[in-house]
Amino acid sequence: MLIELKERYGNKTLLLGLIIFLISLPFIVELVGNAWVRIVTFSLLYVMLALGLNIVIGFAGLLDLGYVAFYAVGAYLFALLSSSHLIENFTFFQYAFPNGFTFSSWTLLFIAAVIAGFFGLLLGFPVLRLRGDYLAIVTLGFGEIIRIFLNNLNTPINLTNGPQGIGGISPLILFGIDFSKSVNFLNIEFSSLQLHYYLFLAMSIIIILISKRLEYSRLGRAWVAVREDEVAAKACGINTTRVKLWAFVLGASFGGVSGSLFASFQGFISPESFILMESIVIVSMVVLGGMGNIYGVVVGAVLLYAIPEILRLTAKQLQEFFLGTEVFPTEALRMLLFGVSLVAIMLFKPMGLFPKNKNAK
Repeated sequence: MLIELKERYGNKTLLLGLIIFLISLPFIVELVGNAWVRIVTFSLLYVMLALGLNIVIGFAGLLDLGYVAFYAVGAYLFALLSSSHLIENFTFFQYAFPNGFTFSSWTLLFIAAVIAGFFGLLLGFPVLRLRGDYLAIVTLGFGEIIRIFLNNLNTPINLTNGPQGIGGISPLILFGIDFSKSVNFLNIEFSSLQLHYYLFLAMSIIIILISKRLEYSRLGRAWVAVREDEVAAKACGINTTRVKLWAFVLGASFGGVSGSLFASFQGFISPESFILMESIVIVSMVVLGGMGNIYGVVVGAVLLYAIPEILRLTAKQLQEFFLGTEVFPTEALRMLLFGVSLVAIMLFKPMGLFPKNKNAK
């Protein structure tokens, strides 16, 4: 009887508990400080990025070290079309848009996804014949080329404002809600930070659902076939060129949407936000959680972003509490523990915390 009840209601109870926890999380962590709300909010942003890269690495088996380029494309596109930068620097835009850009936030998110997907297509075509280390090197170079362009396109025409970055980015306005302002709903005050948390949570859930649908679609099965044995996949009649291009395009689109959300949340972006280390961290999230395992990637993204940031806030206080003084600089200790943890996990769990069950139906 108890076993039947557990099988019937166990998963529903767990899901309900998870929903209640996620809804109440920003209010719980806000008791400690707004910095903690920011950590959980950014954790969800990296969940979106990791899920996008999981399509390329986890599903299709294509090692992409330049994923941050699509993140940057989405962020800069949103920034250029929602700030006054282009109008102030180009006469054409001054005449074409005398009242400034009036694109809706939905339109900007869609354009960012499409343009980032187009850049994914541009990357995909030249690397169709590459795999493994060679693919990693080319994609790494692509990511660096995009960053260098963003850093230097302030002369002779000031398109990106170079290292100074772009500020004055308009906030998101979705469903009539201005995400830069607090909102009172049912006599509960939601701060801007909390609103962004719920937006990022909703977007993460949408991307998870899309990923699940893709995983068990014909395209998803084709990705797995290419990942396991590309020659055998071709012999079975799979168009490997089209399949790989779709992986790059869809993964890049998720990165573009994430970049748009990042730009609107920050209100300012610069090339320093899109360095190579960002790509490496996102790849590590996918590998840590378990390549191809959607829920494992979610856990990997949260752990790999949240733990270093929590250490940034608490390392000094913990040392003073236990040792009486700060023995190790906070940044050094944070990165040391971060690195040791990754090495330990790769030694004892080389397939990630939640490896994909290849025998699963």
